[in-house]
Amino acid sequence: LINDVDTCFANPGTSEMHFVAALDRKPAMRCVLGLSESVVTGMADGYARMAEKPAATLLHLGPGLANGLANLHNARRANSPIVNIVGDHATRHLALDAPLTTDIEALAKPMSHWVRRVADAADVSRAAADAVSIAASPPGRIATLILAADAAWSEAPEEIAQSEPPPAWRPDEARLREAADALRRSRSDGTDTVILLSGTALRGDALVTASRVAVATGARIMAQQSNARIERGAGRVVIDRVPYAVDRALATFAGTAQVILVGAKAPVAFFAYPGKAGRMLPAECRVIEMAKPGDDLGAALQALSERVGVAADVRPVTGAAFDDALPGGRLGLERIEIVAAVGNTAS
Repeated sequence: LINDVDTCFANPGTSEMHFVAALDRKPAMRCVLGLSESVVTGMADGYARMAEKPAATLLHLGPGLANGLANLHNARRANSPIVNIVGDHATRHLALDAPLTTDIEALAKPMSHWVRRVADAADVSRAAADAVSIAASPPGRIATLILAADAAWSEAPEEIAQSEPPPAWRPDEARLREAADALRRSRSDGTDTVILLSGTALRGDALVTASRVAVATGARIMAQQSNARIERGAGRVVIDRVPYAVDRALATFAGTAQVILVGAKAPVAFFAYPGKAGRMLPAECRVIEMAKPGDDLGAALQALSERVGVAADVRPVTGAAFDDALPGGRLGLERIEIVAAVGNTAS
């Protein structure tokens, strides 16, 4: 167990056997095997999104890393915190150019925010702590550590390095003021304003706060088209995503004069299409980046709520609460209301 990283998704090979043996000796670190590296990186991405802390992977040399790159792309886009441990040949063996010798750094860089090769056994602890610090830094990053077999099998010092905590977040007063002024305009003259959310702004109290701000100011809240997670369901805040189809997205933002970004990006088309726009906002629309993905989005929304003076009695817009008094008896067309209840729960 290193710095609260307690789950490793693995598809190891010969060069990683000493790491696997170490996992067996440390029951606090759970090892989950996958049949291919694409499965391993996909599991790590999903785990990191839900656990909100770094997942580890163990991958077999450069080809194993390459097999998992597609899901690391998804993880990078979702800001999932992941520490990749990529095994490599023993240092003295690299010069022999064995069949699986690969330029691992070159493969890792496009899907990693940080890549480092472990120098030797004495460097393992510090390198691992640095990797965790990078992965855990907001909004979540991909750190790739290359571990040569001899660095894993050699004796190392017993001290364990600790990762550095991320610095405390402070709001950008100028951006906060600009967003608050835009919402006051929306409230006073009905200016069409959208608060566009992503990341942690789509979960828990942050989403509730965003809905209350929208209700108080007459703005709309939306989620960007692709997001790592959105809290939805019975009794939760109602929020639509930016439509995938270009024509629908353009219609959604037609007449929009102001967009306030909270951990989101200004919407663009997923692909280019002949004769269609790439940007979904009107040319004259003002875009205000109030909070970036790495900011404390919940705190930013709370500060915005205070700036625009949202009254305590303003309620968020939520869906119907779940009714657990489901009808009994034989299911037939006359009892189709059970389908509506299930749909309400899953929406």
